[in-house]
Amino acid sequence: MRFAVFGDIHGNIEALRAAYDAAQQAGAEKIYHLGDLGGYSPFVNEVVDFLIEHSIEGVQGNYDEAVANDREHCGCKAEDPVQEEMANRSFAWTKEHASRNTKEFLGNLRSEITFMDHGRRASLFHATPRKNNLYWYEDRSEKFFHEMADKINADILIYGHTHKPYRKDKGGKIFINAGSVGKPKDGDPRACVTLVDIAADRVGAEFLRVSYNVEKAAQAIVTSGLPGYFAEKLKEAG
Repeated sequence: MRFAVFGDIHGNIEALRAAYDAAQQAGAEKIYHLGDLGGYSPFVNEVVDFLIEHSIEGVQGNYDEAVANDREHCGCKAEDPVQEEMANRSFAWTKEHASRNTKEFLGNLRSEITFMDHGRRASLFHATPRKNNLYWYEDRSEKFFHEMADKINADILIYGHTHKPYRKDKGGKIFINAGSVGKPKDGDPRACVTLVDIAADRVGAEFLRVSYNVEKAAQAIVTSGLPGYFAEKLKEAG
């Protein structure tokens, strides 16, 4: 089966629409999302409506859980005081503007999706198998990868949260970070669509970068009243 995975959409409806069209054109039989549907961009309600309309299943991210349950903090990691302040402003804005239906949808998302295909068990979750705000970067130690693999019964582990895509093959397991559709942090502002092909003899993973109107998305951030900081970060993918 060929399926597409959308990581960390973060309220970016322009990127989501482009990602969906690209996944369809690439022949994806199914599309999943990895959570963190709001924050930083203003269209969390529109993103949720789009996912419902197009029957896109997915899992709950830390941002989703925090918005749904009116937490005081999104559970995001800040590198400095400025980033912390910006994150807090984004979170407050998102909680205020997310509709009741959106919050209910976010609160009902599952923590994990698991399925079998060609004798392989694939598992999708937001960040790690047991904690949805722990950053699983590509340069984590061998020990970390093995410890995470031991926490879940799966041959293929697919996750996001870092906004940086990668694939690693270790100890008979396949680890795929799907990157981010709506807020990449790898220096490439294009939406990242992860295409996974599972066959009897191989598992393929392709990170398809999809162009969309980044300037329009950035302007929407400014117009909404969110800090312009996020518009600049979107354009530089940092």
